[in-house]
Amino acid sequence: MLINTLSLQEAKDSSEIENIITTHDELYKAELFSEFIGNPAAKEVSRYSSALKYGFSCIHKEKLLTINHILKIHKELEQNDAGIRKLPGTSLKNDKTGEMIYMPPQNHGDIVHLLNNLEQFMNHDDMLDVDPLIKMAVIHFQFESIHPFYDGNGRTGRIINILYLVAKGLLDIPVLYLSRYIIQNKADYYRLLQETRESGDWEPWLLYMLDGIESTAKQTIHIVENIKHLMISYKHRFRDELPKIYSQDLLNLLFRHPYTKIDAVKDELHVSRLTATRYLNLLVEHDFLQKQKVSKHNYYINASLFDLFMEIPE
Repeated sequence: MLINTLSLQEAKDSSEIENIITTHDELYKAELFSEFIGNPAAKEVSRYSSALKYGFSCIHKEKLLTINHILKIHKELEQNDAGIRKLPGTSLKNDKTGEMIYMPPQNHGDIVHLLNNLEQFMNHDDMLDVDPLIKMAVIHFQFESIHPFYDGNGRTGRIINILYLVAKGLLDIPVLYLSRYIIQNKADYYRLLQETRESGDWEPWLLYMLDGIESTAKQTIHIVENIKHLMISYKHRFRDELPKIYSQDLLNLLFRHPYTKIDAVKDELHVSRLTATRYLNLLVEHDFLQKQKVSKHNYYINASLFDLFMEIPE
């Protein structure tokens, strides 16, 4: 449940850094009714969530983070086979002035060599025996400086952050997302990246990233505890008010995603469409869910869960 709900939050925030703006409402609708949602931003954010989940499945099995994994994550993000840059000309410019800020490596062979070195660095601790949080900050800096893809480097790099912490056993599931912190401190993020490239002074960059991890960890604990308390509250009310339809599976479904639909209940509980519709309508009548329409289809919102993501503390 946490992977589904929090990965959508991260997907939205990470994409917003790249000026891919969508609302939670658009994103959740796109997850349920992609054939009816034409919002390109919502689709891009949804692909970020899919790429993150794919990466987690790889790391969870192998405990390694390889270039092949990163290439597949990037392919899922961008929905193309462009892969590692082969043509020169990529540079990072100031959005407002057009001034060139940074020229990453241009030669394809150099990029591949640097990525292979980064792969070794990520997976062999004897190359730099430091705390994994510091090493994650170094890895992120290196990846963004190599800038191996024509597009999607920032989003791919932020997925690598979380996967590295999973690979090193600091997290069991990918629920620590730095994108909200980066949005709130975006100017510092880009400034410190460039200052570190120019000066070689790592300390400000490392402290920035460690502050972000601390802040994000506290926010995540807050979210997880609130989800747990809300779920317990729903469970008690559900059993008291609707004992004939109560099940743990149905309760879990209400918290797997802030929005749900009839087909999800039908498939999850192995009941008829008529029964699934009756369950959801009863939940609406008892104020567990709110009912709305997309095209000819109904969808059902766990508004209390939705609101938790609107109230994340600074």
